[in-house]
Amino acid sequence: MHVLLDFSLHNCSSFTMTTLFSIFGSMALNRLFQLSKLLHSAISGTLRRNIGISAVAFNRAKDLDPVQRLFLDKIREYNSNSKTTGGVVDAGPAYQKNLSEEMTKLQRLYGGGDLTKFPDFKFPEPKLDEVVSK
Repeated sequence: MHVLLDFSLHNCSSFTMTTLFSIFGSMALNRLFQLSKLLHSAISGTLRRNIGISAVAFNRAKDLDPVQRLFLDKIREYNSNSKTTGGVVDAGPAYQKNLSEEMTKLQRLYGGGDLTKFPDFKFPEPKLDEVVSK
């Protein structure tokens, strides 16, 4: 009986081992394939983003088409003009009058102060009473 049991376990175990190897092998291949797809999507997204950024960064002015070149020239011109004037380019007296009126309205609504800087918030610690358990 003992020999028969060993024989049947031996035959069953080799069949089971082969089956288990094929099952675990296919599961491992599926996991590897899923991991491969995940890595591929992460790497391709990163490369696509980096290539897009570097293409813009390394693009020379001579390589641009005329519309892009004109757009960039206008942006650079506006930037230099705004640095020269210290604010909005071609503002005029009507703009300045409107700006001062709006600033006056805001100061009246919100209690004055300097509206061009970020407010300083102060939150004091609340005083808590100690609870005594009975």
